[in-house]
Amino acid sequence: MQKASFSQRILELTGRTKQVLKSLWQRWLVRWGRFAERYPRWSRILRFGFLLGGGFFGLLILGWLILLWSIPSVRELRQLETEVATEVYAADSVLLGRYFNEFRTIVDLQEMPEHLLDGLVATEDERFYQHGGIDLRSWGRVFYRTILRGDDSGGGGSTISQQLAKNLFPRQNYRLLSLPINKIREIIIATRLERAYEKKALLALYLNTVPFSENVYGIEVASRRFFDKKPRELTIEEGATLIGTLRATSYYNPNRFPDRATQRRNVVLGQMVKNNYLTAAVRDSLVKLPLTLNYNPIIKNQGLAPYFREYVRLELDKLLKDLRKPNGDPYDINRDGLKVYTTLHSGLQAEAEAAVREHFEEMQKNFDQQWRNIPIPGEEAAIEQMRKQSLRYQRAVRDGLKEAEIDKQFNTPLDMTLFSWDGEKQMKMTPQDSLRYYFRMLQVGFIAVEPYTGFVRAWVGGIDHERFQFDHVVARRQAGSAFKPFVYAQALRNGINPCDQIPNNLIVYHEYRKGEWMIKNYRQEDPEPHINPTTGKDEDDWVPQNADGKYGGSYSMEGALTNSINTITVSLIMRTGVDAVIDLAQKLGITSEIPREPSIALGTAEVSLLDMTTAFATIASRGQKVTPKVIQRIETQDGKVLLDLSKSSSSQVLEVENADMITRMLQSVASYGTASRLRWRYGLTTQPIAGKTGTTQNHADGWFVGFNPALAAGVWVGGDSPLVRFRNFEYGQGAASALPVWALFMKRVYDNPQLVRWQGQAFPTLEPSLAARLNCPAHIKSPEEILADSLAADSLLQLELLRADSLLLENN
Repeated sequence: MQKASFSQRILELTGRTKQVLKSLWQRWLVRWGRFAERYPRWSRILRFGFLLGGGFFGLLILGWLILLWSIPSVRELRQLETEVATEVYAADSVLLGRYFNEFRTIVDLQEMPEHLLDGLVATEDERFYQHGGIDLRSWGRVFYRTILRGDDSGGGGSTISQQLAKNLFPRQNYRLLSLPINKIREIIIATRLERAYEKKALLALYLNTVPFSENVYGIEVASRRFFDKKPRELTIEEGATLIGTLRATSYYNPNRFPDRATQRRNVVLGQMVKNNYLTAAVRDSLVKLPLTLNYNPIIKNQGLAPYFREYVRLELDKLLKDLRKPNGDPYDINRDGLKVYTTLHSGLQAEAEAAVREHFEEMQKNFDQQWRNIPIPGEEAAIEQMRKQSLRYQRAVRDGLKEAEIDKQFNTPLDMTLFSWDGEKQMKMTPQDSLRYYFRMLQVGFIAVEPYTGFVRAWVGGIDHERFQFDHVVARRQAGSAFKPFVYAQALRNGINPCDQIPNNLIVYHEYRKGEWMIKNYRQEDPEPHINPTTGKDEDDWVPQNADGKYGGSYSMEGALTNSINTITVSLIMRTGVDAVIDLAQKLGITSEIPREPSIALGTAEVSLLDMTTAFATIASRGQKVTPKVIQRIETQDGKVLLDLSKSSSSQVLEVENADMITRMLQSVASYGTASRLRWRYGLTTQPIAGKTGTTQNHADGWFVGFNPALAAGVWVGGDSPLVRFRNFEYGQGAASALPVWALFMKRVYDNPQLVRWQGQAFPTLEPSLAARLNCPAHIKSPEEILADSLAADSLLQLELLRADSLLLENN
């Protein structure tokens, strides 16, 4: 009964309330009607104002709801994950570098010294432990000192929690309302962060996300960058230095502006005294200490193998494309803190970079001397193209500048920092002259690949990654005579006897350019000559010539490869067939398209240094296919193995006996042929070495690819433009431009006891039957050559006799 009575009373009360509200509404309508009749103009104004105000209020409520919906909840904030850089390691566990949007690593609160937290609070938010994310007192201070009195020394009104909110959730563009809306967002997020975390946990989160000088994020990276130590090892004055940079990271950069950083450090120490975190006596002793940095450039993502790290990044993108995190999101190498263990060896990499520097310091000087005050043919047109591709030119075009104004910009001297092998040069130079300066820079590509495993152990993609990002290890250039071993290997597979004496004759191949070389009889008269009336030459003819211009006599296959005889190499590809050579080259490791024409025998196909070195590594592996590998395994931040790529299967793509015979021929090249300076100039007299030089038309590209039993390495040298080349063959040939880098690298490897693994003991001994097949004269001279040698010998004898007579006369 009591329940029913209560319900009945509620219903009665509700009914009465409705009646009262209805009565009030009717009375208001009556009064409004009277007002509208008496004051029609004011009634319209008020009606419009009510509608406008109601609409604005409704939009305000809607915007507030949307804003609240877009801000993470307390629960979501507790699960917050910050971006962590992916780390890249060498095979010998040396840290090579990192991939990141904002470079940071996470440090636990327990790893942060108390004085670091105290310095942060004392400097950035004195009342941090008293407020709940918003400090109204600081707002009042800002209003009074900054706004009313115009004094900026009072600091800002944002708390550490609000700054953390801004770091974690960057401001967004709301047009005219950006500032108030973003401030409201930060206030709401700051209060929710205070509910989600304890005070000291907030400080740790802040120090893990805040940007320090030189665009590094987090206290871990900053302490390693400037003091090369972990945060927990920081002294009070070192911690104060880092905290002091937060006010203006560029202005107080301790590496660039040590005096400013020292003054700011002392301000932080003073704030710590003011807030009772430090005694005045300790402060007084610390401010007398000089600022002592232990700057670590590797933390700046510089250091070893920058070109290799960029190639690894591209490979990671491919490998991780189909992998997902436990929450279903794809992996992001810039923020997920992966650990990437590569195949590169830091010791071999250091020796490779040192070898490049040693040779290029001298070679670039020789090049500059050859072209001093002499224009390179085609240089001006190439530089003009560089100019129009430059960011400076494109920015000027976007700004609407006319060509004359752009020319003035490019011809106005500026302060510049230029790369040179003697160290960076500070000088005044016009942008136009800087283009010419860099256009004439010789470039390099170097890679070392381990036979059998395919592990890439060293990689140098250019002379300076900061200014030249183009990687010459993967760039495609004509290979010259370095391609010839593939022709000789296919000749062995076709059953051609390596001891056959092949004539060294100058031969004209008709109809070559017409593409009918596959079916023509080259001994017959040209049935369809195409004579150029100006030169009198048949434009369809191809006449492969030897580099030394000498012909006559005959060579065995070993002799022809040792001396890089072009005429015989072309003769062999005509016998084996072009398609067969292309097929073998691709099986060995060439991945680029190879044109179906005989000139590939002389290296006209454009191939990468990576592919060429891989192919030679396959030969060094006795014909077992080598696949270059740069990554061994990938782990998550907590150590879980995502991918293990250390093992792979292999197939036999070149018969063992043929691979061994080609290796023997390439040993002859290194000892007696075009690469013999490895022995007589660079002192690699007894080490097992096989390899081949290569030089392209007009010596625009120099190559050397070689190997010992444990390591294959390749070198390319040239300009970014084929126009950049030495003026003579003496300096421009691969034996003079590329081979020295290889030789200096291998000398360093052989001299380093820590690299004994890659010094190689000996090549496999040739089976007696194979040795017998190669046991023949390398070169049989023609009667004309014998006569020429005889005449030369007689001339030398006459000279010696004349010299002897002169000495007798002087003595008498």
